[in-house]
Amino acid sequence: MSLSSLQRRAAFRRQVEARQGLLVAGVFNALSARIAADIGFQALYLSGAGVTNMALGLPDLGFVGLDEMAAHAARVRDTTDLPLIVDADTGFGNALNVRHSVRVLERSGADAIQFEDQVLPKKCGHFNGKEVISCAEMVGKLKAAVDARQDPNLLIIARTDACAVEGMEAAIERAHRYVQAGADILFIEATESLEDIRRLPALFSTPNLINIVIGGKTPTLSRDELAELGYGIVLYANAGLQSASLGMQRALATLLRDGRLDEDPSLVVPFAERQRLVNKTMFDQLERHYAAPDR
Repeated sequence: MSLSSLQRRAAFRRQVEARQGLLVAGVFNALSARIAADIGFQALYLSGAGVTNMALGLPDLGFVGLDEMAAHAARVRDTTDLPLIVDADTGFGNALNVRHSVRVLERSGADAIQFEDQVLPKKCGHFNGKEVISCAEMVGKLKAAVDARQDPNLLIIARTDACAVEGMEAAIERAHRYVQAGADILFIEATESLEDIRRLPALFSTPNLINIVIGGKTPTLSRDELAELGYGIVLYANAGLQSASLGMQRALATLLRDGRLDEDPSLVVPFAERQRLVNKTMFDQLERHYAAPDR
């Protein structure tokens, strides 16, 4: 492990444990990560739903695998040195698969890894018809995750989807068990009432993550309100994905309608901005640096 990764993870842990509502942007590839970092976000979340939607064109129903998430994580890590949370879904199998997933994703540049207690294959947390594994099985998975990490500051995020299946009190009980198993951050997915959103952080000594899915089941409060309540992370897992999809729909519909598409900043980023986002100037400089000298 490099000194920089050790320092980054330690600093990220302190930031989350401060419970000041760290606003995290969901990303789905290297360019979306570069854009979020360029805008000024302080941490990123590699979304399993985002990768599944954008890379495979499929719904979030467990189609993406460990190798795909690890490859995307490595590309994002090459793009930015911001803290990176990686969505590992159910761990892609049992406790032994979770152990393997942690080792692979940590090497790929993850600073935090999220595991959930749905059955395999999982569903988006805001879909209907979810099922969860037993609390005991999830506890075993989390213990395997904690034991597998090389850096103790690699954060293990325990997500429970039990609220939709067994009710909020059962989800809270599971969350307490997950803390005992070693989880560093709790994530009670698809919380539907403002009352529950407001009471959850005070129930745990471990920081909570809240996921705001635009159009989903969780009511939207501002980052400042959620920070005041004591949430460690305020996640917008797929805001970038939804806005990128809208942008493509608008630009390509204009092209189809008019038969041309000019450099209209309301529809497309300018050519020069596109090159800036992918660091073309740096590669131009490297090309000159490594060019063969004139004889």
